[in-house]
Amino acid sequence: MDLAARSLQPNVKAVLLAKLREYKSDLNNLKSEHKRLASANSNQAARDDLLESGMADAMSVSANQRGRLMMSTERLNESSDRIKESRRTMLETEELGVSILQDLHQQRQSLLHANDTNKLHGVDDNISKSKKILTNMSRRMSRNKWIISSIIVVLVVAIALILYFKLSK
Repeated sequence: MDLAARSLQPNVKAVLLAKLREYKSDLNNLKSEHKRLASANSNQAARDDLLESGMADAMSVSANQRGRLMMSTERLNESSDRIKESRRTMLETEELGVSILQDLHQQRQSLLHANDTNKLHGVDDNISKSKKILTNMSRRMSRNKWIISSIIVVLVVAIALILYFKLSK
């Protein structure tokens, strides 16, 4: 068996060789116990040793189980801590998402309100009316300038004629 275990892969080989050594030591222990029990002189001593070794085995198994239980408990506590941390992160992310959704809802309401009130259409209409009024005012100013310029020219010509007739007599 030893040769078969040595020819396997390294990770499997290490486990099998350890078990093999353990089995060999158990076999040697059992052989020595058998020899002690077989001897007629040490019958009572052998019985006492057997009971003590059984108790020792039970204690070592119990200690081994206790150690595995402690390791399992530690792993469970670590997993619980990771779950708590993940839950905390999830809650923070959820709060952030709710905040973003609220902001988006407010912005949507603002856009809908602006569209529903037709304020923008009213402003556009007002701008068109203002443009027409300003265009008409500009035309009137130009027309008034021409009228005033014409009146000034007529007055200047009239003054010039009056001066000419007065000075020529």
